[in-house]
Amino acid sequence: MSVNSTSTMMLRRALRGTRVPLVSETCGRTVRPATFAPSRTVASAARLPTITASETRRRPTARPYQQPMARSGAVGSPSSKRTIFIQTENTPNPDALKFIPNYRVLPEDFPTSFLEYLSPRQTLAPPYPSPLAAKLLDCEGVTSVFYGPDFITVTKANDTNWAHIKPEVFSLITQAVTSGETIVSVVEGSSAEGAEGGGEDSLVYNEDDDEVVGMIKELLETRIRPAIQEDGGDIELRGFEDGIVMLKLRGACRTCDSSTVTLKNGIESMLMHYIEEVKGVEQVMDEEEVVSMHEFARFEEKLRQQKGAAATASSPLDSAPA
Repeated sequence: MSVNSTSTMMLRRALRGTRVPLVSETCGRTVRPATFAPSRTVASAARLPTITASETRRRPTARPYQQPMARSGAVGSPSSKRTIFIQTENTPNPDALKFIPNYRVLPEDFPTSFLEYLSPRQTLAPPYPSPLAAKLLDCEGVTSVFYGPDFITVTKANDTNWAHIKPEVFSLITQAVTSGETIVSVVEGSSAEGAEGGGEDSLVYNEDDDEVVGMIKELLETRIRPAIQEDGGDIELRGFEDGIVMLKLRGACRTCDSSTVTLKNGIESMLMHYIEEVKGVEQVMDEEEVVSMHEFARFEEKLRQQKGAAATASSPLDSAPA
């Protein structure tokens, strides 16, 4: 190897080991490279409103989840069905049951507080025919259907068991209410064979009533009628003559065995206590009821005679000794 090449290599090694000082070190201070942030422009219309101190302290609240509303007219939507709950109550009359649907039975502007259907013909006659009453009276064993403001009382025959007819009666009432069927129709015209109780309410105050009759109506309306309606019936005022208040019981109370006790111990005692002009209370019966009572009494007398004749024929003849 020549001397020139050796010196050249030594010079390169010396240069590699020598560090050249930076300009920043020679000046005694550190110079950092300048950085330029990208500029942003925000339109004045898109600027957020100023946040006040009260708003910064407001805690976020979770909103309740709301289910999307069903489309109108959709099959199975809640708005297309009517929910119903029918309650059944016993009455003092074992032959009558009170059904209370979550639905008003009589219209709001109905002239009286009740309707009573005693025969299938009455359910078709004007002015208040009722398809539901016609179906109920078509059930075997049902004798009458009574409509109160918000309840239905069904009365059966004495020899009919509720276990046999109650499911059918309950089903008919449920079907009529859930389907939106009109329970009582209002038809122009009048008929003597129409439902009973469709006229003007007998307990409504009339300007022609004297003071005593007005007091009787007020007591019957405020004190007595609510209790009788609770038992599935209603009451009518038929007149006031010579101190005697003539009343007519309806619904479950019409055929109840304790109706006489209700009149004497309950209604009569209250009226005589508050109104000194009242001397007593009597129950008024319609012509059909009087005829049926006479027929029933005649039938009982005939049975009694037949039993007496049979007992006499079956008894041994007393023979006297010779």
